[in-house]
Amino acid sequence: MAYDKNTPFNELPDLPPVEFQESQEILRHLAKASRYLGQLNGLCASLPDPQLLINTIVLQESKDSSAIENIVTTQDELYKAATEETTASHAAKEVLSYREALYIGLERMHAQKNLLLTNTMVEIVQTIKQNKAGIRSTPGTSLKNAINGEVIYTPPCCEDVLGQKLASLERFINDPIVSPLDPLIKMAFIHYQFEAIHPFADGNGRAGRIVNALYLVQQELLAQPVLYLSSYIVRYKTEYYQLLRGVTEKHNWHDWVMYILTALIETAQLSTKKIRNTLSLKEETEQKMKQVLGSSFSYDLLELMFTLPYLKIELLENKQIAHRQTASTWLKKLDEANILRAHKIGRTTYFVNYKLMDLLSTD
Repeated sequence: MAYDKNTPFNELPDLPPVEFQESQEILRHLAKASRYLGQLNGLCASLPDPQLLINTIVLQESKDSSAIENIVTTQDELYKAATEETTASHAAKEVLSYREALYIGLERMHAQKNLLLTNTMVEIVQTIKQNKAGIRSTPGTSLKNAINGEVIYTPPCCEDVLGQKLASLERFINDPIVSPLDPLIKMAFIHYQFEAIHPFADGNGRAGRIVNALYLVQQELLAQPVLYLSSYIVRYKTEYYQLLRGVTEKHNWHDWVMYILTALIETAQLSTKKIRNTLSLKEETEQKMKQVLGSSFSYDLLELMFTLPYLKIELLENKQIAHRQTASTWLKKLDEANILRAHKIGRTTYFVNYKLMDLLSTD
């Protein structure tokens, strides 16, 4: 049956695609992507406390992944929300939910003998959306042009078909016998297939990008999910959607795989650069803090500054780093020394690690 964008794509083929052939261009990009991922993974393995930097990198990934779906929050909103227990910003809540979903997915995958299963994908999207919605079961889903309302793509329907498609995708992800292809090429296939199945009513894009990160960890290409892939997709968003359609309508796997490999190359380099620059800034900040605080220098405070760049007195109290008076004294001294920058929002004064914020916001 010929493909029709207005009809549910129940004929979506299982992976691996029979039309795909590895070109010399793809093999060259594959070698580069593998090399840069290896460098990033080696750097992460050398960190004394990987969690220290993972949080900031993951928050950036959360922000850009949400931006792809037009959920826009500012750096200030995001890090302020991460500092608070609650936030009034709906966009910031969605971004923080993405981060929580990534960590939950990682925990579930490790608990399930390193398998990346459909039930984990369901829990990921439930965490993103903060609801109990499961795999969509009703007809009528279609993806439309936001400007003119034209149908762009109609994903498979309904529950039994989606269940079969997801079961097949699950086998492709977890069973190496299904396909001997390189994991990075398989990741490109997996990402397309998940988006083409479109198993949930909402949150598919963000869930799919989390699956990317988890798959790289599962394949031991990264020890931690620090790849900042969404930054590339944000910059080349139009091409991203055009290439997805190109696979569906013309079986153009070559250009899609090239896009994903290029994204891996550029974002692995960017993530490596950000981590190295953050480590250098942390070392420089530690020396300055020791001069300013003297014998009262707190390494726990330094770590917190590089995990949550927006600090306030109550946060130091809640983290049991210092009592209120000591916390106030430290933060004011660091502000006077231009290590932190005081920023009043409403009745609360935040002390911002502005140099880290600048570093994270630049490519």
